[in-house]
Amino acid sequence: MTGVKFKLVLPYAGMPVIAAALLILRFAEVEPFILLKYELLILFGYMAALSDLKAKRIPNRLIIAMIAAWVLMMTPMLFISTDATIVYMKDSLIGLSIGGGLFLLVYVISRKGLGGGDVKFMAAAGLYLGLGGVIPVMLYGTILAALSGLILILLKKIGRKDTIPLAPFLYAGVLLTVFLQ
Repeated sequence: MTGVKFKLVLPYAGMPVIAAALLILRFAEVEPFILLKYELLILFGYMAALSDLKAKRIPNRLIIAMIAAWVLMMTPMLFISTDATIVYMKDSLIGLSIGGGLFLLVYVISRKGLGGGDVKFMAAAGLYLGLGGVIPVMLYGTILAALSGLILILLKKIGRKDTIPLAPFLYAGVLLTVFLQ
């Protein structure tokens, strides 16, 4: 019985390690609000990536939790620094529109070749990243996914019509963007 519980918990053990690494590496150079924003995105992104790897879907409740956490984070900031928060919220809504909009366009054009969960995840991640972060995440994530898919096809591990989960690659894009920005 304990072996089963351990197997369920083990994949989530990496989540605090990555979050702690961000805290340690970027604590002195990033203001606390931005650090909190990145920590939340890293934690939610990790859960989305694991879910997509395991079940090839990203639960709606995870997307709702991402958006709710963003709202809860922004609400006190409106009272602390109204003008700066409004500017930040505009940038966040542009990130949501770009991330969700471009992925929605690909979803429609590709006739659902891209998963709906990926569209919703990029929209919610756009809230945290804003315009300056959402574009690099999409770029890094899709390039990594394309390269991995090509390698898997060349190694004959998957066929041309097979799908691979995109959220883990988007999460890698999030990590690259957060740690390198």
